Amino acid sequence: MKRTTRREATSGFAATRVSRRRFLQAATGTAAIVAGVPGLSLRRAWGAPALPEKPDLKLGFIKLTDCAPLVIAKERRYFEDEGLYVTLEAQANWKILLDRVIAGELDGAHMLASQPLGATIGIGTKSSIVTAFSMDRNGNAITVGNDVWKAMQKADPSLQKPKPDRPVKANALRPLVTESRDRGNPLRFGMVFPLSTHNYELRYWLAAGGISPGFYTGGDTTGTTDADVLLSVTPPPQMPATLEQGTIQGYCVGEPWNQQAVFRGIGVPVITDGEIWRNNPEKVFGVTRAWNEANPRTHVAIVKALLRAGKWLDASLENRREACRLLAQPEYVGADYEVLANSMTGTFEYGKGDKRELPDFNVFFRYFATYPFYSDAVWYLTQMRRWGQIPEAHPDAWYDETARAVYLPSVYRTAAAELVEEGHLTDDELPETDGYAAPDAHFIDGVTYDGRTPNAYLEKFPIGLAS
Repeated sequence: MKRTTRREATSGFAATRVSRRRFLQAATGTAAIVAGVPGLSLRRAWGAPALPEKPDLKLGFIKLTDCAPLVIAKERRYFEDEGLYVTLEAQANWKILLDRVIAGELDGAHMLASQPLGATIGIGTKSSIVTAFSMDRNGNAITVGNDVWKAMQKADPSLQKPKPDRPVKANALRPLVTESRDRGNPLRFGMVFPLSTHNYELRYWLAAGGISPGFYTGGDTTGTTDADVLLSVTPPPQMPATLEQGTIQGYCVGEPWNQQAVFRGIGVPVITDGEIWRNNPEKVFGVTRAWNEANPRTHVAIVKALLRAGKWLDASLENRREACRLLAQPEYVGADYEVLANSMTGTFEYGKGDKRELPDFNVFFRYFATYPFYSDAVWYLTQMRRWGQIPEAHPDAWYDETARAVYLPSVYRTAAAELVEEGHLTDDELPETDGYAAPDAHFIDGVTYDGRTPNAYLEKFPIGLAS
């Protein structure tokens, strides 16, 4: 019997894949005709889901662990199960990523949860961006340099314990902040983008400790007016090196760049974003509104693949370890497996010898993590208003209308219903909701958030613009 060589086997697989791709491309033409028939826009004439309008896709991401749903959907061929052939392309920073989606160079991308909202209402770049899928919950942390941590320990002796009580509040940072500001050399912290979740989490933590992070005004797009500390943009992979150089004294970023500071001995993660706001929304999958309208079936197919990836990621510890092995590849995150696993496999290391169980540091599926809740959108809009990026007050109805214009749960529910029918999801894995989560008091300052009453929420903060 002739033994098939590895090269022959690979060649045969490639030929099969190409022929299948050509078949799907040809069939997509038929699906496009069917899509023009009323009532059949997302299903073929014989009742099966319609084929995607655009099977070949280029999707963008930033080298962070929370790009994992995209990586898993590709590597486990969930995209291919939906008739999609996806190229994942790392982007240099969030602005470039957004610009390339708007220009049509990328079909869609891993985005900051607040990015589609900011773009739609015209903060910075103006473009109508929508999302139907939340990629994860939690996943960020705030790290300070070793000298800053020592100053915090001096201000609060309880932090000198080998394993300090958590969460660590910014109150311990205030003496150093005041001293540095008064001598004309304020502390500098890095965050990844003005419309980033990291910016709002860092600001929330500082303000909860009585420290003003500054305001955006018509004449100050840097957000440093009346600031006790200065916040500036630094790309995620550059955070540790920038901290080590002394250009910044701390930062808020996603993984693996907080754990990288621990491994290199240059900083201490003082708090995770889940301790600032438990199970906060972190990244979304975003596309332009025009792309969604031109490719409705493709959008549903992407969400189906990402839903399966999110469920797989949260299914077992072994799956998480496998995800770390994939993310460690240079074309994805490119960090060492050990660094990735430090936060992706149920633990988090706050400092040398202070490694703790933290199973919810990254959540990809549990707690209905993937659902695009309107209340998530409204929270980010309140923070844009709180810090002056939205310069005028708006009625509560405006927040709701904006959330509904950007977040598309109808696309999500179509995708989820098909996955239930196919046996990949169960009904109890989908939330029963009108789009708003219940009022939530799980914030570091104990302030309760209700997405239905954003202006009343803004009135609760001693630091920040009110309604």
